[in-house]
Amino acid sequence: MSALLERRNTTKAVEYRDGDSGGEGTLSGYASVYLRYSQNLGGFVEQVARGAFAKSLGDKVPVLARYNHEDEWLLGTTEAGTLQLADDEIGLAYEVELPPTNAGKDVAILAKRGDIRYSSFAFYTLEDEWSVTEQGFPLRTLISVQLTDVAPVNSPAYLDTTAGVRSLADRVGLEVDTLTVATTEEIRSLLLGERIDIPAVEARSEEQVELGLVAGETHAYELTERRRELERLR
Repeated sequence: MSALLERRNTTKAVEYRDGDSGGEGTLSGYASVYLRYSQNLGGFVEQVARGAFAKSLGDKVPVLARYNHEDEWLLGTTEAGTLQLADDEIGLAYEVELPPTNAGKDVAILAKRGDIRYSSFAFYTLEDEWSVTEQGFPLRTLISVQLTDVAPVNSPAYLDTTAGVRSLADRVGLEVDTLTVATTEEIRSLLLGERIDIPAVEARSEEQVELGLVAGETHAYELTERRRELERLR
């Protein structure tokens, strides 16, 4: 299991339903949608395989619902039965019964106003696989994960892809520093089992990549994201 906690978002709508007998109501949505490509995560895209949450749900691992993943905004837990999770054909669905606390009341108000529009989940990777898309872009598929919490969020936060970058580096046999300056074409070749000039990649400077002096240059966005993840790993 990866020792690094990761978070991913989905833009599938969050729904609010008024509570019975004066309760704070419930929030429901999809923390994850299966087999949908993510945005560019800094040189690769990602998808969640069907059944990725099976182990967590089967083992009844305690899962929290927290607004924006913040401890002080606890909304419910699977242990207390105030958070319900369901694995269906679309993805991982959740429904949380909002508590009569300041956090619950505030989230209910925000939900009614339409300020809470997205969902997110936090997890540790148990198993992943690497391949390429039809367009030849590196693709990470999450096969099995250990779920820790789900969260309604008001805006997609920065996606911590440190574990994904490290997994990709391990898969293609490069140091993380080297992966940071490798082009997408070179990474794709390694994923397909093709040889590349690794010493040349290792000798490459980030300045060369930024200036576009490398054949098959890495896009500036990808380089920025890889740099950010490299700093997290140091």
